[in-house]
Amino acid sequence: MKKSVMLFAATFAAALSFVSCVNSKYANDTHLAIEDGKTVVERYGQLQVIGTDLCDQNGNPVQLRGMSSHGLHWYGKYANKDVITWLRDDWNCQIWRAALYTGGQGGYVSNPALKERVTDSVEACIENGMYVLVDWHVLEEHDPLLYKKYAVEFFDEMSKKYGDKPNVIYEICNEPNGEKVTWSDNIKPYAEEIIEVIRKNDPDNIIIVGTPVWSSQVMAPSSDPLKNGKNVMYTCHFYAGSHKAEARKNVANALKAGTPIFVTEWGTTQASGDGGVYEKETLKWMEFLKAHNISWANWSVNNKGEDSGILAFNADREAKGNWKDKDLSKDGKFLRRILRNELDMKSWKQEQKNK
Repeated sequence: MKKSVMLFAATFAAALSFVSCVNSKYANDTHLAIEDGKTVVERYGQLQVIGTDLCDQNGNPVQLRGMSSHGLHWYGKYANKDVITWLRDDWNCQIWRAALYTGGQGGYVSNPALKERVTDSVEACIENGMYVLVDWHVLEEHDPLLYKKYAVEFFDEMSKKYGDKPNVIYEICNEPNGEKVTWSDNIKPYAEEIIEVIRKNDPDNIIIVGTPVWSSQVMAPSSDPLKNGKNVMYTCHFYAGSHKAEARKNVANALKAGTPIFVTEWGTTQASGDGGVYEKETLKWMEFLKAHNISWANWSVNNKGEDSGILAFNADREAKGNWKDKDLSKDGKFLRRILRNELDMKSWKQEQKNK
């Protein structure tokens, strides 16, 4: 009798948790990196996926927001404690993404020492009480199966080392692409094997899987789901100058189909990384992502002079953070205001009227 009562109580609590996550207000209405002296990880703890929502340890929906590095083999100097701390304290970032390119010239497969940039990022985020996306940045190689052997070794090591830390989120497949790379034949079998590797060491932390066509076909997993989808999400990437209402419709349809989405990369520009800053289109996306409780990381922290980089050309060459207004690009100034909760569509429209 006692066991049945306990079972009922546990089932009832789980049901309440699900309802809480689906129907309650955000646990993070103000999107603060530090609140009442507590970091975001101290407040949210062990993340979990309930329905299509990313939730905190108590089952409340949360929306994480922050910045992505550029490729660690090019601009890895910014993946350090000084910069990450500055992004938390001045930019109000709750999450940092360490973009480890795997293929191409200088990527991890040919330069395994890059792993140190990832561990530097993870250690800095743990110390700062931030979440961190460990990004296996599939891009030039198209097919995640190509370097699966390296991915198995990498994620086995990362999950053994950091599997007990609630800070870590594993992004196992950035942007699979190419006509021959499909969900069922390439991405799904890769993901299932890597998820199994991670889960042997880390049963709880969030895992994010890429989707076909540079992580744009977010409906694909709904018709052919993974065997083990617990605490698994899927990514959609967009660039506000290239991906507009139709892309948002695709994401909304994926959510209706039960696919949890986490936008691990997006930009204010065209998909090329240039073409100017599309402020109005970006703010439409910000409204959409907040309304649907979708977390995000913006591309990216670099000073190469591209429109999607937050630093002005050649600014902060020593990668120390502590940026002044003159150090920021147009994109950087715009993004900083969004992250600091100083700008939304309503206030932006008023500013345009006042010009």
